[in-house]
Order: sequence, then C-alpha cells, then structure tokens
Amino acid sequence: MESLFDITKFDSYREDNRREVKRANGGLPSSLWNTYSAFANCYGGIIILGVKEESDKSWKTTGLKGTDREKLLKEFWDTINNYKKVSANILLDDDVKVYDIGEDIVIVIYVPMARREQKPIFINNSMFDGTFKRNHEGDYHCTNLQVKSMLRDQTESTMDMRIVESMTIDQLDKETIQSYRNRHRSFRPGHPWINLGDAEYLQKIGAAEIGKDKELHPTAAGLLMFGEENRIVREFPEYFLDYRELLDPTIRWTDRLQSSSGEWSGNLFEFYFRVYNKIIKNVKVPFKMEGGDRIDDTPVHRALREVLANCLVNTDFFVPRGVVIKQESDMLVLENPGSIRVGKYQMKLGGESDPRNKALMKMFNLIDIGERAGSGVPELFAVWQQEGWEEPQIEERQDNIERTIVTLSFKKKVPKKGAEKKYQKSAEKVPKKSAEKKVTKKTLGQYQTILSAMEPDMWYQASEFINILGVKESRTKILLRELVSAGLLEDDGATKGKKYRKLFREDGNHG
Repeated sequence: MESLFDITKFDSYREDNRREVKRANGGLPSSLWNTYSAFANCYGGIIILGVKEESDKSWKTTGLKGTDREKLLKEFWDTINNYKKVSANILLDDDVKVYDIGEDIVIVIYVPMARREQKPIFINNSMFDGTFKRNHEGDYHCTNLQVKSMLRDQTESTMDMRIVESMTIDQLDKETIQSYRNRHRSFRPGHPWINLGDAEYLQKIGAAEIGKDKELHPTAAGLLMFGEENRIVREFPEYFLDYRELLDPTIRWTDRLQSSSGEWSGNLFEFYFRVYNKIIKNVKVPFKMEGGDRIDDTPVHRALREVLANCLVNTDFFVPRGVVIKQESDMLVLENPGSIRVGKYQMKLGGESDPRNKALMKMFNLIDIGERAGSGVPELFAVWQQEGWEEPQIEERQDNIERTIVTLSFKKKVPKKGAEKKYQKSAEKVPKKSAEKKVTKKTLGQYQTILSAMEPDMWYQASEFINILGVKESRTKILLRELVSAGLLEDDGATKGKKYRKLFREDGNHG
C-alpha cells in the first residue's frame, strides 16, 4: 500500500481509483468515511488530508499546521472506533502517517482491502444505506444487491452447499447424472465411489444431503449441476445461461444456446459441455505432435476448460443478467455475475483459490476440470503468451450489478514499436555475469510473463511469481534481478523479503 504514496512524488500525483484528497480544514470532512468504506470494500487506497485538487487536477496543500495534528488524529481514531459511525476499524496504527510539505502538514491514511469475512464495511450504523464502493475517482452507494452479495460471500460454507429441502433427488435429471458418472468413471476408473447407488454417490460428491426431515434432498450445487431449468429457477429466480455465437457480422448470431429454451435440461453440466464443444470447434486450436502422433488435448484446450469452469463456479446465481458467453471469430468473452473474491491482482498471480461455489468446484474437479490451487488463471496467461496471442483481459464492472468479464483474444500480438524495441534492448542489457550466453526465447517469455502479471505501483515478492512461471524460487529471483539490471524493475533494497515494482510501461516509458 505504501507504494501508492511517496512524499517525494507529491507534485506528480493525481486523484484516481486508489487515491483521494480532502481539505480537512476545520475538522475531518464527513465524506472521509464514504471513501473509507469505498476503499475497504474494493482494493484499498489512500486518503490524504490537508490537500485540495486544483482545476488542472494537480494537488495543493491547504494550510494544515503541526498544531492541527493531534486534534485531527484524535478525532479520526475516536470516530473510526465508534461502531455507530463505522462498522469496523480495519486499520493499524502504522496505517496513518503525517508528512511535512513546506510549512504545511498532510495526513495520509492507508486503507487496506477488507477481508471477505469483514465486508461490507459501512457507516452511520446502516448497512444498506451506508455501504460504498469505488468507481474511477468517486465513491458511490452500493445497491441492496451488492450488499447482499457481500453478505453471502462472508461465510466459509458457500451458497451452493445449502440443502434444498423443498425438492427430492428424484426431481434431478437422471440422464445428466448418468452422463456425469460416465465421465467420472472414464477419468478415474478405480475410484471407490464409482459403483455406489445414485443416492449415496450424490451424497459423496456434494450434490445431496440429509435434511431436517431425515430425508435426502439435493444441495443447491446438485440442483444447479443436475436439475432441470424450470426447477432451478424456483430456487434461483435470476438463473440464466446464454451462449451467443457471432461468426458472421451480417447475422445477429449464427448460433445461440439458452438455458430457458426448453430444448435441453438447462443445467450447468450440460451447458458446460455443449459450450466447450462449440468453442473448440470454432476456435482454431493449434494441435501438437509428439513422437509422430497428434495430441488433441493441448494446453489451449486445457486453458479453455479451466476458464469456462471458473466462470461457472464463481457466478453469483442470485444476481440478474446471468452467465453470458460470446464467441466471435477471433475473440471469446465470458461474463458472470459477481466480483472476484480473491481480487483481480491475486487472481492473476495465482496460488490462492476461493471459489464462490465450492461444492460445484469439487464436482468439476472430480471429472478433471477446474483448479483448486488457484493456478488456472496464471496458466491461461502463460498459454496465451506461448501462443503469441494478445494478453487476456480481466475486468470487474462495479455498476449497479457487479460482473466479472474475461476477454480472450486469438489475434497475434502486434509489438508496440517503442515498447518492443526498448524491451529487446533492455533484455540485451542483462549483466554478462548473470547471462554469459544470449538470452533465450524461453527466458524472454519468462520476463514478459512477470511484467504482464505486475500492476503499476504495486510491490511484489519473488514467491508470488513461482506459480506463474512454474520454476523454483531461486530461478525466479535470478529473473527478477536481471529485470532490475535491465531497468525494467526496481527493488526496495531490502536484504530479506525483497520486493519488486515495475518501471517499464506499455507505452515504452519508465515510471
């Protein structure tokens, strides 16, 4: 978080989605607490007191003096620890710092991203009226839907583990259950659950549980995976799955698959395989050869399976607009309701798995789909890099309805002239003692993988890149040192726990 504010760079800063300035002359502004809530409920940020924004967006101190310091700090800590004003204090003492700028002071408050179980952070003792999120440079009230989504995400027992006591397992689609069991048998022929009866088998995989009436009922995950659409929408009124194929620009769509059509079951299992088979047919997936034989299951196939499963298991099925998969000739877009529970930055780095629907994830895992270790997204980026395609884009929309959007382009990357030349020249500048021979294509790819995963103004440790690169920590540290020597990264100078930050940007300039 400290990387968001460096007193020596004060004159170069502007307000954005991670930085907010407030005057604070005459006391703490009431809007401070809106921003505290907004930062805590998103990715964190800094609030700077004693600063105003000029018409040209530059910052100027407002004349706070050393004599104002103790009064403002006391008012701040008294208020943030008053649960009637703020639902939770998630700050440590070191998160508030005071700096001198000329004859004035500024107070810098570092607000971290709240943990999932702490959200929503709200103010004025009103959860539904006092919860905020950050959008570009402003704070906005969360809708009731957004607040309820945060509440659902608090618990360790995810939404899909709930028992649907209004239904029996006989109301699940038997054909879907048998298709699932056949795939499980094919993947794990010796698995101890293979020969169980349906009732016991559904219990083992998390699709059914004993209810209060001592009878067996579907879980929400079992209903979503094996139910029929008309029964699923009784429990999840907003449930909707939509695949749109847009291969001919003169036609609105060349193919469409909807869960509400009544032409098929409409459940997640059948949607997944119908859509996956359409994707691999329409995407020109490059095949591999090994020992003279064609390998049909390539890294691209595996990456597409992972990203499609991730889309479904991280969907909030209580939120409107549903899952939408759009297939174009050179692009695949996957949209699902709900934000990213571990955050976009951690999702790209990998190593931490926190699916919104854990029971669904388990069911996909049992048939060799989905990653519990959180390595699916880093692998996706690595595969796209290896194929030379444009980097995947991950977007969180924080409008009235939160959505996660993953865009996969199948276009070859066109190097940006300035950036590519500078990158190549910098790679050649790697010290001879670290690389006596010419930098290999593999190493250049590893450099680019590290740079692609790093967000501007964020510090990272070597351990955070091990999953992405698939190499040992010692090799990762060598690559990071070489990027520092090449002028693409800087380190914090620490002996232990050294951190690194990106200096090189897409436009070819240094930060």
